[in-house]
Amino acid sequence: MSITTDTTRPPATLTITAWRDHDPAACELPGMLLGQLEVQGGGSAAVRQLWDQGARRVELPGVVDLTDPTVAVDTVRTLCLIRDLTARAVYVDWRLRTGPDPEAWLPLNHLHPPLEVEGPPDPEEVVRQWRDGHYLCKCIWRNGPGFVQIRDRRWGELHRFTAEEPHYHRAITLLEHGAPAAELPADVLADFREERLIGEVGELAWWLPYRIQRWIHTAMVV
Repeated sequence: MSITTDTTRPPATLTITAWRDHDPAACELPGMLLGQLEVQGGGSAAVRQLWDQGARRVELPGVVDLTDPTVAVDTVRTLCLIRDLTARAVYVDWRLRTGPDPEAWLPLNHLHPPLEVEGPPDPEEVVRQWRDGHYLCKCIWRNGPGFVQIRDRRWGELHRFTAEEPHYHRAITLLEHGAPAAELPADVLADFREERLIGEVGELAWWLPYRIQRWIHTAMVV
């Protein structure tokens, strides 16, 4: 039996809890709790709104499930939200389900580390490695004059991917909030898969690198 993804369904409204500070102790102080906020859509626009409201730490409900294609729309929207929250150095309390593959988490290791990972043989070790190896600017992309460049350190060394063709630019725009993989040009899809620049859940694909919003060093160093 095959299970297909309903890619036409809009994602459900996501209700998150937000605070004005990263530090858990500071979050206990009066006035730090922003309360429960509803997030419509996902990605950069939603994160910009949360940032403007003062959110510096957020808690996401439920579990982000990579194994269930029937909820792919909601999963991809949430992952895009985590990606763009990470770009602003917002702390994200979230939980991930990957299935039994011990390396399924690796393409996501540039995202803010989850509290828990379900599925791999040693989930506590996965979380420990994720936390120990996480830093800002680990997998980023930028628009240059007539090109797109990705700088990726998820695998322990710097990988660069540069594309000048306009259809690569259009594909990245399409993937920002997730799109059916079948809608991408075949050469773009093959290149992005080879470089592990997209995540896929069910029939949906989404763009893994983020556009950096807060630099840990000067841009030339990163």
